[in-house]
Amino acid sequence: MPAPFSGGCRCGAVRWTCDVEPAQVMHCFCTDCQKLSGAQMSTNLLVPKVALRITQGKSAHYVTTGDSGKTVRRHFCAGCGSALWSEPEVLPDLGVIKAGSLDDSGWVRAQACIYVDSAPAWAVIPEGIPRFGRMPPGL
Repeated sequence: MPAPFSGGCRCGAVRWTCDVEPAQVMHCFCTDCQKLSGAQMSTNLLVPKVALRITQGKSAHYVTTGDSGKTVRRHFCAGCGSALWSEPEVLPDLGVIKAGSLDDSGWVRAQACIYVDSAPAWAVIPEGIPRFGRMPPGL
């Protein structure tokens, strides 16, 4: 995995960089990720929050409640609506980057699938990596 890596929104107003490799990469099939991506799931990179830096513009955000009962701050571009990253209260030291916001996502390989219990009937869930019905233990 390359570090540093960077990304941003579709219109280019918001740019970010991360200077460490992701701690985890996961396909998330939760209903929030389905709504955010407009697809069966979202691929997410978990990184230390201190390693994720905005280099241009300012993200907008809104707050949802996760199944833990804790908040999730979801960052996006106010101009084009691109989902960028999340800050789940349950993981206070981590930022969750949306792989779709990467400049180059060719190196991304998911290590697990989470929230597969929420996957739509038409979803294609990859074989060969661990699957969890909800959030995996210890994360």
